[in-house]
Amino acid sequence: MLPGNSPVVILKEGTQRDSGKKATHNNIAAAKAIAEAVRSTLGPKGMDKMLVDSMGDVIITNDGVTILKEVEVQHPAAKMIVEIAKTQDSECGDGTTTAVILAGELLKNAEELMDKGVHPTAISNGYRRASNESLELLDKISRKVSRSDVKTLKSIAITSMTGKSSEANAEFLADLTVNSIKAVAEKKGKNSFEVDRSNIKIQKKQGGSIADTEQVSGIIMDKEPVHTDMPRNVKKAKVALIDAPLEIKKTEIESKIQINDPSQIQAFLDQEESTIKKMVDTISKSGATVLICQKGIDDLAQHFLAKNNIMAIRRAKKSDIDALSKATGGRVISNIDSMSKKDLGFAGLVEVRKIGDDDMTFVTDCKNPKAVSILVRAGSEHVADEIERNLDDAIGVVSLVFKDGKIVTGGGAAEIELALKLRKFAPRVGGREQMAIEAFANAIEVVPSTLAENAGLDVIDTLMGLRKSHTKKGRNQHAGLDAFSGKVVNMQSRNVVEPLRVKTQAVSSATDVATMILRIDDVIASKQPEGPEPDGSDGMGGMGPGMM
Repeated sequence: MLPGNSPVVILKEGTQRDSGKKATHNNIAAAKAIAEAVRSTLGPKGMDKMLVDSMGDVIITNDGVTILKEVEVQHPAAKMIVEIAKTQDSECGDGTTTAVILAGELLKNAEELMDKGVHPTAISNGYRRASNESLELLDKISRKVSRSDVKTLKSIAITSMTGKSSEANAEFLADLTVNSIKAVAEKKGKNSFEVDRSNIKIQKKQGGSIADTEQVSGIIMDKEPVHTDMPRNVKKAKVALIDAPLEIKKTEIESKIQINDPSQIQAFLDQEESTIKKMVDTISKSGATVLICQKGIDDLAQHFLAKNNIMAIRRAKKSDIDALSKATGGRVISNIDSMSKKDLGFAGLVEVRKIGDDDMTFVTDCKNPKAVSILVRAGSEHVADEIERNLDDAIGVVSLVFKDGKIVTGGGAAEIELALKLRKFAPRVGGREQMAIEAFANAIEVVPSTLAENAGLDVIDTLMGLRKSHTKKGRNQHAGLDAFSGKVVNMQSRNVVEPLRVKTQAVSSATDVATMILRIDDVIASKQPEGPEPDGSDGMGGMGPGMM
């Protein structure tokens, strides 16, 4: 063999490498598959998915981000699409499906342009310009809404719940949502509000119907007092919040106690009792009438607390402890010995109520009213879970309007208007970027076309009807698709509205991930290790041919 003709091995044996068009097309195919998986869930007539995990647990939902979180995605490009759904959910609470199917459509249209010889960089640049223009256009077509406009706020919540399990009770749940947001909203500056969604706690309890769902001004815990002799109703409660155990600490090292006399056993037990009693006496001297502990409470401690007429709850969730700290004004105590009256919070009423077959503790009339709980009731666990997800989405969108004060029309109206204006903008740019901007405009229309498709309507006829309403003389920029009647109607008059940020975030996220995937021309995947890693983990890496 001539020098220089011998093969040069650079990559580790077993490493997979896809490069050039093959890598790009594989990545696009994975992203499109993810988009296709959630596409049928969009809109008022969207369908649900049943997800069964490896343990046999069942989730029934049409919430895009929940579906994508539960599905075990393997392909790295598909994982990037899942990430934008998670970002959309954390930022806005809604619009996850829109962001995902838009990303899929952008990549699909980009693939067609690449097949025509347009370079991925030119497409990416065109998409960037189209995205920036879209954000400006969306802001222009949005309208301001007052925080006191309860009717519009309710409409936003109802729009987010349409097509979901909660739709039949949307009006009632929208009332709960708006009231909860108004209760926790805090004014920041002259005309701006801040809504901390963590101040709204959602508790689920199987039994009853959705109509039995109620809002409570305070905190609800799925816990009950640890001892039967403890009070179950405490008025003007002084609440102690503790994240330390009321138990004898076990030694970190193994130790033995040698006992030569039976009296030594008693002395040992007396010592333990004395330690526990000292803890309880400290709590009692502080004036506490309710104790909520994040850790365990010893049986002996329970007895002494009951004797002191103190209601005690153990193993409370950290999130509940934090919420109670905000609501009652109490300080979370780590060292019981240093506890004092100043550390206690105040609640007008702490009571145990029978909800279904279980007892739940309600902490109400708090010092700081900026804490609200919603107790969700439903006939089955699966329904209760889905109602919780629907409420979470509704809380997310209404809180956005409280912050930003801007809304756009739903039913595909904003997307059609955006697409028409982008097509007018494209010739001003010219060149190959013009083709990318036009492809972007076509991709935006995936939202109204999917709404039509899921409603069983003719997609082409629907799109033509929407475009006509937006372009004809006396045009209506609020014309959207009524999925139930199949007609093009004024969505503003129907109060089908969404927060501006849901749309802008979806466009930004979808563009970011699409341009990132387009610019990848080489995928190098290391071989997955056989057997467990030295640290006991199953190992990472490797990229199978599929995505799920």
